[in-house]
Amino acid sequence: MTLPAMDGEDRPATPMGLAGRGPYRYARWDGSQRLPDLSAQDVLDALSDDLMSEGDLGEALRRLLERGMRVPPGARGDDLPGLHDLLERLEQRRRELLQRYQLGDVLAEVREELEAIVATERRGIERRLAEGASGSSGDEALRAMLSEMTARRQADLDALPADAGERIRALRDYDFLEPSARERFDALVDRLGSQVLDSWFEGLSEAIRGATPEQLTANREMVRDLDRLLRERLDGREPDQDRVDTFLSRHGGFFPGARTLDDIVEQLAERMAAMQSLLASMSPEQRQELQSMMDALLRDDRLRWDLAQLASTLDQLLPDGLGQRQRFSGREPMTLEGALERLAQIGRLDRMADRLADASETGRLAEVDPDEIRQLLDSESARDLAALQQLARRLEDAGLAERRGDRLELTPRGARQVGQRVLDELFARLRRDVFGAHAIDRTGLGGEPEETAVPYEFGRPFHLDLQRTLGNALVREENAPEARGLSGSRSRRITIEPGDFAVRETRELTSAATVLLVDMSRSMLLRGCFMAAKKVAIALDTLIRTRYPRDELHVVGFAYHAREIRPGSLASLSWHGYEYGTNLQHGLLLARRLLVRSHAVNREIVVITDGEPTAHFEDGQVEFSYPPTRRTIRETLKEVGRCTREGITINTFMLERSRALAEFVDHMTRLNRGRAFYATPERLGEYVLVDFVGKRSRR
Repeated sequence: MTLPAMDGEDRPATPMGLAGRGPYRYARWDGSQRLPDLSAQDVLDALSDDLMSEGDLGEALRRLLERGMRVPPGARGDDLPGLHDLLERLEQRRRELLQRYQLGDVLAEVREELEAIVATERRGIERRLAEGASGSSGDEALRAMLSEMTARRQADLDALPADAGERIRALRDYDFLEPSARERFDALVDRLGSQVLDSWFEGLSEAIRGATPEQLTANREMVRDLDRLLRERLDGREPDQDRVDTFLSRHGGFFPGARTLDDIVEQLAERMAAMQSLLASMSPEQRQELQSMMDALLRDDRLRWDLAQLASTLDQLLPDGLGQRQRFSGREPMTLEGALERLAQIGRLDRMADRLADASETGRLAEVDPDEIRQLLDSESARDLAALQQLARRLEDAGLAERRGDRLELTPRGARQVGQRVLDELFARLRRDVFGAHAIDRTGLGGEPEETAVPYEFGRPFHLDLQRTLGNALVREENAPEARGLSGSRSRRITIEPGDFAVRETRELTSAATVLLVDMSRSMLLRGCFMAAKKVAIALDTLIRTRYPRDELHVVGFAYHAREIRPGSLASLSWHGYEYGTNLQHGLLLARRLLVRSHAVNREIVVITDGEPTAHFEDGQVEFSYPPTRRTIRETLKEVGRCTREGITINTFMLERSRALAEFVDHMTRLNRGRAFYATPERLGEYVLVDFVGKRSRR
């Protein structure tokens, strides 16, 4: 059995080794196939670095939307272009239009059509003259009258101005003798009217064609009412919605789908911008001829003046004006209709670029319609935009993020995923044998079973080693004197005695309570240390929760004063801003109070800082001084002494090699009998994790 493949060739329906698992279709890879979309975890991984830096999931997502997602080599899935890529595609499409076409004589086709209409009229006149002459061969007076009429008509046609607008105006008043010429002229005027007049209002050319004086008055009132609404906004007095609703109830047919004044302005800008841009891009002579033609098409002088006034108001109201000059540099000529279409397309490209740029800043990407991108660019770009719009929803559907008002924040599950990624990233830098078990080097009554077995003694946990127990019984029976004296077959029954029992030896486990003191002063950010300290806090929290659930971890940030930070909010932790000071005394005080409440025997404080203390609490007030005073150093060391008396170990990681910091940490370490390390921000995570796990094995 075979099935037709996607490339038109037949392939076996069931490949070798997969019989019974259903038919399969095969096709040659041509690059157009798309692999499955990236997962929510991929999205979270892609924005984790920015999340670490900013502490704001919405801001991290905004940056991800701008740059897109790049799939690492060897990973499944396709790259997802970002908004920057879409903006570049819009700009490239814009350049292609400008480099392909030229803005030459856009009215050349109109003049050619007018010449053809005049030629048709001339032929009709001559034919009627010939017919009249042959039918009235004996009537000299009739022939003379026909000849005079023909000459007069030919003279009128000879006197037509070369300017397209003036010629249209003259032919409007001309009494056509040839019906086909009149029909052709009316069709041209209708077509030009639709192109020009409907560029202001949809259906305006239809509304004024054959309109009664009362209907023209109503059209003028619509334009004036709209101009008044726009002028109020221009003057800073926003029209209320009731007036807008009244306007739309009377004139809504000109603005299909509009509900607000913004909708009306947007439609007007889209329609009028192409014509205004065309006028701005023309030479003065071309502009004058086109303006003349527009005046000829709109015979009502008052409506023409009102439309000009409305265009001026709208041009002042829009930030970038109504229409910008475009510089075409190509060779392909354009008609008036083609020029308006191309300029309208360029206008839509510019507006879409503005919307995407605005969406990148405001996070309102969901309001951009992928169908508009499809019309302006292609289906692939529309798919890319739709995929970008789904990134936030993908995180929410997977339970990694949730909306809280207007903010997008990590859920506890999402925070754990970020922590695990940071921990994995730090683990990847370490040698395989660095981490031992979180255990101490002595045996005890409980804990994890070891591989070795020992004879059972009263009081030991009864973790029976069955294989070793049966082996002991067999060895004992074989070595028994009565067993050695027996002949023939041996009994298969095994008798177990108390001395045969062997149990698995266990290693005692211990728990620890740790307070991570993170310096959040201004210098930490300026020296690039804050991000490293934040990653350490997240990695240590994840390590304890996943591998050492009996342990406790508290995170305290200190600058001008200290505060406890909930582990669940570590991923979104951001720098305090312009807070100065290094109040280590308050940090140690808060850490000591947290550890005193703990039931763990092993209690420690891990200090991460880049400078000596510059602030302390005194009489309920923070005293700050730089360089630090002896009073600040003394009060901080007093708190070190209190921690020491409580049996709390202080280990310090210095991120700066300054002499003042080294002297202070040396004094603090000798007083507490803790340890001190110097680490660069890049290696801080490895130092802390190795020390946290390794020192328990060295206990």
